[in-house]
Amino acid sequence: MKISLNDAGKRFNREWIFRNANISFEAAHPTAITGANGSGKSTLLQCIGGMMELSEGKIEYEGYNNETIYKNISFCAPYLELIEEMTMKEFLSFHAAFKPFLKEFTVHAIINEIGLNEAKEKQLRNFSSGMKQRVKLAQAIFSDTDIVLLDEPCSNLDEQGIALYHQLIQKYCCERLVIVCSNDPVEYNFCKRTVSMVEFK
Repeated sequence: MKISLNDAGKRFNREWIFRNANISFEAAHPTAITGANGSGKSTLLQCIGGMMELSEGKIEYEGYNNETIYKNISFCAPYLELIEEMTMKEFLSFHAAFKPFLKEFTVHAIINEIGLNEAKEKQLRNFSSGMKQRVKLAQAIFSDTDIVLLDEPCSNLDEQGIALYHQLIQKYCCERLVIVCSNDPVEYNFCKRTVSMVEFK
């Protein structure tokens, strides 16, 4: 699995967020995209994930059809909303209906894996911000996808939650294509390569 950006650029109105991005990402070689707040990390990641269109250039997904690549991408970011009227169990079951989980995992097994079994029947609106982030990580990491895109994945997590994040990455993402957007080394210290947004300004 390989993703290639060729002369990729994105602008809003007249302001270029990034330009002339020529970079590739490969499975089993996790990459961190770093840069100051407002440097365009999230915008680049959303373009890679197909949530935004490029203003110039193109993205190629080797071995996949661009029209159906979304089926092979999972995404986690603190700004993504959960369906807070649902319980955690209901939400994960709903998610699995359109993006199946890794074959060996049931909803119950996932809830146990992230240490929230006692809260499985609670509505997500009653979760702390850290608990919600665990659920967001779960729906991304346990989805049966080849590509895992993580934007500031440890947002709102305490030390125990950060340790859990690294365990999940190590156990379930070693052979997948992983991209982490962050300016905190704690979130990407397992990455084999770091790319700075300064390169695309």
